[in-house]
Amino acid sequence: MNFSVYILSSFFLFILGLIMFILGINFIYFDMIYILDWEFFSLNSMMFTLTLIFDWMSMLFCGCVFFISSMVVLYSHSYMSGDTNKVRFLYLVLMFIFSMFILIMSPNLISILLGWDGLGLVSYCLVVYFQNYKSGNAGMLTILTNRIGDAAILLSISWMVNFGSWHFFYYLFIMENWLFYLVILLILACFTKSAQIPFSSWLPAAMAAPTPVSALVHSSTLVTAGVYLLIRFSDLLLMYNLNFFLIISLMTMFMSGLGANFEFDLKKIIALSTLSQLGLMMTILFMGYPLLSFFHLLTHAFFKALLFLCAGLMIHVMNDTQDIRYMGGVTGQLPFTVTCFCISNLSLCGFPYLSGFYSKDLILEMMSFSGVNIFLYMIMYISVGLTVSYSIRLIYYTMFNMNNSYSCQSYMEDKFMNFSMIFLVLFSILGGSFISWLMFHNPVFLILPFFMKIMSFLMITLGAFLGLELSVFYYFLTSMFMLFYKHSFFFGSMWFMPSFSTYFLSSNFLKSSYNFNLNLEFGWGEYIFSKLSFFYVVVLSKLMQFFFYNNLKIYMITFFLFILMYLVF
Repeated sequence: MNFSVYILSSFFLFILGLIMFILGINFIYFDMIYILDWEFFSLNSMMFTLTLIFDWMSMLFCGCVFFISSMVVLYSHSYMSGDTNKVRFLYLVLMFIFSMFILIMSPNLISILLGWDGLGLVSYCLVVYFQNYKSGNAGMLTILTNRIGDAAILLSISWMVNFGSWHFFYYLFIMENWLFYLVILLILACFTKSAQIPFSSWLPAAMAAPTPVSALVHSSTLVTAGVYLLIRFSDLLLMYNLNFFLIISLMTMFMSGLGANFEFDLKKIIALSTLSQLGLMMTILFMGYPLLSFFHLLTHAFFKALLFLCAGLMIHVMNDTQDIRYMGGVTGQLPFTVTCFCISNLSLCGFPYLSGFYSKDLILEMMSFSGVNIFLYMIMYISVGLTVSYSIRLIYYTMFNMNNSYSCQSYMEDKFMNFSMIFLVLFSILGGSFISWLMFHNPVFLILPFFMKIMSFLMITLGAFLGLELSVFYYFLTSMFMLFYKHSFFFGSMWFMPSFSTYFLSSNFLKSSYNFNLNLEFGWGEYIFSKLSFFYVVVLSKLMQFFFYNNLKIYMITFFLFILMYLVF
């Protein structure tokens, strides 16, 4: 019964995704938008409505989300088969998908808040699913960081009262002085959800969740919600100079690419690669190309989900070990998984004619056209080179390196896991060209100087060479990682951001609360303020009780004492 629920859910999600994809193509062809406004009740002049928007963007994105989630649920059928609470896990995943659906379909900021909060709360439940100390800490970091964004959304809802409605679609072309504050609040909310600097530390920490959840979170749901919302508000963003946020997004891309090259946890490397791609989406969005950002959002979703599913199977057969130094030589045992892993990695690098190439190459060429300064230009291309570098390093460590020092492997490829990978492989190969034909009515033809045109190819080649050279393993030589250990530690620790956002912020508060607790709660404060009055009342009552029970005796004793004093004196 428990197993069939997974397959049934997967089937229904797949059918829903197919319907939405076909509707999305239809809306593109006929250039239509439907807005469904359902009024619950009206009180005086206030209307309580649920609004849904059906246009090509929401339909295509929903189709992608449902396709990927159907494959992830099918994959979970095998991955979570040994878990005692697998039905609970399925319900949580379905709630997660439903929250994302509400967020995508809403043109109303209040109903967006429902989906936004739903994503945050259910993601906490999924991160702490394996109930241990590490998962608890990661879950708290995730939900507390996301609460900053939730507060920003709440403030922007209250700020939109100036419009008289929360349907932001009607007001995107209005220029008012106070709108700048709304833009800043929205960017803050989207930066926390999409983990840009300085909120990046929760994204690798959220890897404590089960691998199918990571595949869902990092491909098309939680982290892409912020990018999607900014794409919806892009007409408003174009009215302001947002170069500061452009630089922050670019720095996020650079920092995460650098960190992934020095990380040894398989899931964290892929999480940092997601952060790098989110930085790329945000960068091109702040440059004024929201369609390119959305295009990369869709292509990235497919190959990143596939990358996580392959990594999950590798971790599964390695007896839940995530350290890539223990892996190696899995090409003979897991041929299908390794093939899928290589295809998704090459798509991530932007290998020609895979899906990642279409969006990534277009973004880089549009950046060459946009006339940014040499600093931003070079950081962008170096970040692309770093992407290739950590991908080659990952392939080297997991496949070609034969010194796997872990002896508890139980190699097997499951049919459900493999089937879910087949579908995503097809989209990772064909998805980019297919979506580009749908989205762009005219072919994109850019003429650049030879050096600028060849720049991306040069950086990819250099990144591949560096990735191989820095990670190559010799038995009698110290690796580059150990020779420059301090630099490696700095680059691999995300510029100390996890430390800054955890104990650096909380340690002083915890120390002061400990001192208050020691001195006031259990110290002199309690003795003077709490216990002294009680002590005084107890002593007084004991004295009164003493007089009450012994009144005749005391009276006689005092009488005799007076007589004695009289006789003596």
